[in-house]
Amino acid sequence: MMDWTDRHCRAFHRTLTREALLYTEMLTADAVIHGDRQRLLGFSDVEHPVALQLGGSDPAKMAEAARIGATLGYDEINLNIGCPSDRVQAGRFGACLMIEPDLVAKLWSAAQEAAPQIEVTIKSRIGVDDQEPREALFALVDACAREGCKSFTVHARKAWLSGLSPKENRDVPPLDYGLVHELKRERPALEIILNGGLRDLDHAIAESTGLDGAMLGRAAYQTPATLLEVDSRVFGREAQNTTREGAVEAHIPYIEANLAAGISLHAMTRHMLGLFASRPGGRLWRRVLSERGVRAGAGVEVVREALAQVSQAHAQAA
Repeated sequence: MMDWTDRHCRAFHRTLTREALLYTEMLTADAVIHGDRQRLLGFSDVEHPVALQLGGSDPAKMAEAARIGATLGYDEINLNIGCPSDRVQAGRFGACLMIEPDLVAKLWSAAQEAAPQIEVTIKSRIGVDDQEPREALFALVDACAREGCKSFTVHARKAWLSGLSPKENRDVPPLDYGLVHELKRERPALEIILNGGLRDLDHAIAESTGLDGAMLGRAAYQTPATLLEVDSRVFGREAQNTTREGAVEAHIPYIEANLAAGISLHAMTRHMLGLFASRPGGRLWRRVLSERGVRAGAGVEVVREALAQVSQAHAQAA
């Protein structure tokens, strides 16, 4: 979710679920070491639990990036061995590392040794290009498990490193949830989490039965109200906000504080556009935030106006 799940997205999603583990967008080890750490790595306390997702192919650099992430207070380090974009391949990280399981194991070991106080996990595909998926997936998992890795999130698709765009790689290669279940059956001591093509919470729960969890990406971003039922249905905990309107009201203090700090309204509300999808007033909500939220000096009154439009449309529909 590069360029999407930034700190403002995560803070908003936290108003929808207390319990779900949130992830940063993937950052390269080099960026973490040499970049603007406050801009790239800064996060607010409300986001916990939150995992820092890293990409890279140099064990020493991965170790330093993991150490930095742990020192800053992240709850988990996740190594991305699944992203298929061209710029990721050019840097020799992401899905192209599926063909180098021993290197991935070294990356994991270096990161975990550098950040012993938190867990280091791995996110992968089931293979790339002409690899046989079962062979590729088990080779990667077994190599890393021998080093001590216990948690794997598997995007149940191959990645094609040439011939398909990153967008096509999220949709075109066929899903193989059965292989992920087979991995869990064959390696029951490992934590296996399902990812890829999960449309909504019902779908995620159904397909991950027998596994240790599910990771939602596009479904959570495009229709964030999906997250409103996670705490009660998945974790058996009382939800902090049970309505979309309640989540917006709960998020307004965060918006106000960041506006006062010089953050633009659009930087925050762009992550909220899909909140009322499929609901009366959903298009009006999106339109108000999209058109007025980008204007210079736009403030929280834009959010309140968008919410009022939703309320009015809902009343008329009733």
